[in-house]
Amino acid sequence: MNTEKSYFLDKPENVKKILYGLYACCGLLLVLDVVINRHIYHPWENLWGFYPLYGFVGCVVLVLVAKWMRKILMRDEHYYDRLEQGSDSGAPPANADNRNGDHHGRH
Repeated sequence: MNTEKSYFLDKPENVKKILYGLYACCGLLLVLDVVINRHIYHPWENLWGFYPLYGFVGCVVLVLVAKWMRKILMRDEHYYDRLEQGSDSGAPPANADNRNGDHHGRH
């Protein structure tokens, strides 16, 4: 007997239903863009589909900037271990090769 619980999103047909619903909502909002009267501040806002395009470009730029920031802000794996031990020399701490999976230095 199978005792594993089945969730709603485990079935591929349910995932397809959700995606089709999202596509329908996007299509409806795109059609409503023609009908709804907006108070614009910039001439570009009059373009059909401006807001979806603006949102997509904004998300892509956000991801690219985050990748760039990661290269600058990323710390090495043992950064905080060195700070706890008071050593800022750049060498990993003595317990860095911890084989039992405990990454906090506790045994």
